[in-house]
Amino acid sequence: MVKPVKRFPVHGWIGLGLVTVFWTLNWTLDGLRTQWAFFPLWLGYCLTIDALVFWRTGTSLLSRNRRKYIGLFIASAPVWWLFELANWRLQNWHYDGTETFSTFQFWFWATINFTTVIPAVFGSTELMRSFLTKPVKGPTIRPTKTTTIGFFLAGWAMLVLMVAWPRVFFPFLWISLYFILEPINIWLSHRSPRPARDSGLYAGTGTTSPRAGTGTTSLVEWTKDGNWQPVVTLWLGVLLTAFFWEMWNYLSYPKWVYHVAWGNWFHIFEMPLLGYGGYLPFALELFAMYHLLAGLFGSKKTDYVMKPPEA
Repeated sequence: MVKPVKRFPVHGWIGLGLVTVFWTLNWTLDGLRTQWAFFPLWLGYCLTIDALVFWRTGTSLLSRNRRKYIGLFIASAPVWWLFELANWRLQNWHYDGTETFSTFQFWFWATINFTTVIPAVFGSTELMRSFLTKPVKGPTIRPTKTTTIGFFLAGWAMLVLMVAWPRVFFPFLWISLYFILEPINIWLSHRSPRPARDSGLYAGTGTTSPRAGTGTTSLVEWTKDGNWQPVVTLWLGVLLTAFFWEMWNYLSYPKWVYHVAWGNWFHIFEMPLLGYGGYLPFALELFAMYHLLAGLFGSKKTDYVMKPPEA
């Protein structure tokens, strides 16, 4: 069961302080300022969200393993640079205000700020899981040989279409990598221990779910029993993060601005409405990328990101 703590953690107050100070500075100062305000603002977000999770559940990404929490920041920058690499072909966004930066200055500030992507999304996901604790029924997708090969080939097909006809197939950037990487994680066994039935937080539901303390498996192994709870909480978590990304960006400088060939209407801040749909598969891509990197660095059976509250 969930074991909330009575006092709001100290690192949460630090996070709230960072958000208050750098949100104010970022929206009130003139000229270039977001390049140095972005990281402390989003570090504050990450710490605040992590503290909320710990306050509600007694566990969080930071409290479980500080070294791995720092690792989320380290992994985040190269992961986002992959999307920047793809954007050289797509030209779907650019950073207004960076024209005065040298190449080194742009790469320096961008790399620092990109470190906050993964911890922000995964922390927000944990917050959503603290509310959505029961299985969510959905279509059954099993990690069979046919499914994994089908996913893998579909991912490469989407990637080829995106590169060949970027003006039409640019949305495939936000889903193709998941279809490619999830099968690789399954084949390389970059998964956590298989779940037990009727145990821990999900006892009595009649579904396969993780025993408290052992964590979760790959997303496809959850969906093999029709349980989409990890997927839905990733979606809700990334949408929460996306709201703050887009809101804080709106009055920032430098800021990102979107350019898409179709669907460029009904903007919420800078982002077209349809663009928010791209955040949903993007969260799955981050999940797959994290587990690929964790596996390559020796943590093939990690339950760090999707660890359920103790029973």
